[in-house]
Amino acid sequence: MPLDFLVSALVTLLVVVDPVGLTPTFIGITEGLSASHRRQVAVRAALIAGVILIGVALIGDWLLHTLKISLSAFRIAGGLLLFSIASEMVFGVRTRRQVEAAEQAVEEHVRNIAAFPLAIPLMAGPGAITATVLLAGRTNGDLLLVGVLIAVVVLVSATCLAVFMAADRISRLLGMTGNVVLSRLLGVLLAALAVQYVVDGIRAIFAG
Repeated sequence: MPLDFLVSALVTLLVVVDPVGLTPTFIGITEGLSASHRRQVAVRAALIAGVILIGVALIGDWLLHTLKISLSAFRIAGGLLLFSIASEMVFGVRTRRQVEAAEQAVEEHVRNIAAFPLAIPLMAGPGAITATVLLAGRTNGDLLLVGVLIAVVVLVSATCLAVFMAADRISRLLGMTGNVVLSRLLGVLLAALAVQYVVDGIRAIFAG
């Protein structure tokens, strides 16, 4: 069970956050910065996003109970939201939106680009937060699974950091075509995961 949960959580968050897909955006919003400043932005963004998602993993289930929202309802709503994000990835809408948000952020908040838009909403955005809450709900309060989820969040944040550090090389390696193809493939995978969340939610409602 922990291994199944680990694989599911890791795949879900890696696909939703999409570290490699964020590479062009990271390069765009840090253009003109020195190598040391780029590293500082990458480290700060990874830390902020990691803290946010860990917080969601710890209190997400409690928040649902406090607001009297059933996990089944949240699974369906979250699945629909993730499917919307997946469709944007498949058709290239998400990338354009990320670049536009990044350009606005550079103009208005040059010193805070690590927090916005990198950490929020690109890394720890609605999709990642929704996925983390759904995964936290699957732990059923099991401390081992909660620990696994936190470890996955840390790993995904570290992956983002590593990708940002090697952003220039990754972008050159993949090229424009590679980035587009990868984004589309990840979008299809996320769409399948989203549909599964909706199916699980509907099944739980009928079973209850």
